[in-house]
Amino acid sequence: MTNTAVSKDGTTIAYDRAGDGPAVVLVDGALCSRAQGPMPDLSKELAGRFTVYNYDRRGRGDSGGSKTGDAAYELDREIEDLAAVIEAAGGSAYVYGTSSGAALALRAAAAGVPITKLAVFEAPFVVDDSRKPIPRTWVADLQQLVDAGRRGDAVKYFMTKGIGLPGVVVLMMKLMPAWKPMKELAHTLPYDAALLGENCFGQPLDASQWSSLEQPVLVAGGGKSPGWMRTSVWAVADAIPGATHREIPGQNHIIKATAIAPVLTEFFS
Repeated sequence: MTNTAVSKDGTTIAYDRAGDGPAVVLVDGALCSRAQGPMPDLSKELAGRFTVYNYDRRGRGDSGGSKTGDAAYELDREIEDLAAVIEAAGGSAYVYGTSSGAALALRAAAAGVPITKLAVFEAPFVVDDSRKPIPRTWVADLQQLVDAGRRGDAVKYFMTKGIGLPGVVVLMMKLMPAWKPMKELAHTLPYDAALLGENCFGQPLDASQWSSLEQPVLVAGGGKSPGWMRTSVWAVADAIPGATHREIPGQNHIIKATAIAPVLTEFFS
């Protein structure tokens, strides 16, 4: 059964609810929805201890918002969407965000959204010059590809220029069943790029953006993730007052639900 919350601007946000216990809201990353990506499996892993809220971010799945990418992106609206789901969960909740969803969750916490505990996994910030720079025009470049109807090219651009995957890896991804649903969400890629702001162009993080955080924060990363991403995870942990850092052995950016679920259960408990 699909549940819905109404965001501050009237947009309907769809979510699934599973389990029983303290509320945990899951915030997905790029090219994911509540029906695809890591969160459906993670929801099942956590439902034995928590009431899990897995929602479609704006413009995805059954949630409202532009499905074509023709609406200007406003980060504040996505923060309000998360706040609406937390309100539906009882007014406060634990939150777990992964990848760009981690960046969104961090921004929501800094904005005062009632997050009791926050866990983030590998917000894709680039804080040094250890990887090929992301083009400063990448938000506009992605939007141009989406506007031209070149969804597959937008996904490829995001994967290569943004994430830093080799072109041959992306070529192989085109042969996988997941490629089609990723193309269907390509219009949201400029949103994910935009919400990273200046934190993805190889500069040290401005710690002042999270100086107001008072809730417990867990900053996690994979032991097999690229060096630039592990450096970023440490930088985020250092920038947040009192944050705990956790490296999960054998995992990379596409972390398995069975690997992260025990870590979250321990932290949220």
